[in-house]
Amino acid sequence: MKFLGLLLFLAGLVSLLLQFTGANLVVLNWVNQWGETTGWIIRVAVTVVGGIIYYACRHDD
Repeated sequence: MKFLGLLLFLAGLVSLLLQFTGANLVVLNWVNQWGETTGWIIRVAVTVVGGIIYYACRHDD
């Protein structure tokens, strides 16, 4: 679970950073289909959920 949390966190973070630069990965184009505001909400939610999962499972080996 720790790896999944880190993966979600990093994917959300990269998506947020790319959106600031105006670039976007083809894989992440589906996020923009529901509008700009919803796209930002999805990106932030994935980043936060990934961070929470990683934080909650940080002591698991």
